[in-house]
Order: sequence, then C-alpha cells, then structure tokens
Amino acid sequence: MPRGPVDMNFLFTLGELQRLVRAYADRQAARYGITRAQWAVLAKVERFEGMKQTELAEQMEMQPITLTRLIDRLCDNGWIERRSDDSDRRVNRLYLRKAARPLLAKLTGLKSELTATALEGISASDANRLLAQLEAIKENVRNAIADAEEDTKKEPRYG
Repeated sequence: MPRGPVDMNFLFTLGELQRLVRAYADRQAARYGITRAQWAVLAKVERFEGMKQTELAEQMEMQPITLTRLIDRLCDNGWIERRSDDSDRRVNRLYLRKAARPLLAKLTGLKSELTATALEGISASDANRLLAQLEAIKENVRNAIADAEEDTKKEPRYG
C-alpha cells in the first residue's frame, strides 16, 4: 500500500539515520580509545558474562573471525578475558576484567549523551511514542523475514 512521500523516503531516511548515528558514535567512542564495535562487544559481555564466544557472534550477527579479532583486541587492552569451558575445552567463555568497569561506566554516560543529542527538541512523550513505533516496525520486519523463510521452504526446488 503506497503512502506517498512516506513510501518514497522512509527506508532512505532510516538508513541515513543509522549511518549518521554510527558515524557520530564512532567519533565519540574514539575519545575513550575504543571503537563502536568494541563498545558493542563489551556491552554484550557485561550483560551476559560467561557467554560462549560462538553465541556472542550469533547474537551480534557477526562472522566468528570478525568477532575473534575484536575480542583479541579487547583482551590485549585488558578489558575482556577468555576462559575455557569446564565441559568443553574447545569453547571459550567471555568475562569482563576489572579494568573494563570504569570504561563501561564512561560509555554509559556517552550513550546518554548520544541519545540526548539525537532526541534534542523532541518531547519525552514523543520520544517514547517513537520508540514504541520503531519496535512495532522492527517486529513487522522480523515477522516478514520469518514468513519469507517459511515460504522459501514450501517452494518446490528445480534443477
């Protein structure tokens, strides 16, 4: 169902917003000697300490080799440590090191700054409404992906 200007601009604007936010976050994170990607890994490990490295790669939708390089750098900086799993030597579990905690506290403040900058001039009620709408859009797209995957499984294969 076409919606005029919204149909023409929605995806472009959403993509451009994502690009700008990432660029701004990259610049701001650099003040603390960290990249946005490293910050994302640290934040996930903080929330799910002891997570398997393979699980983290899946959650972050990242290739394992790419994540391995990020984790190597975070280990070199003394912010994360790998511990082998007691039941499977091939598995690495990830834990924050003590040195990461002050950095994460600063990054939490930075996240608040970034959010405040992005939402400047938007009322709290409008910001909450926007967030709810974005969550609904995300769920719509997630459902469409699941439906498309089901349709693909049902289609006959030729050749």
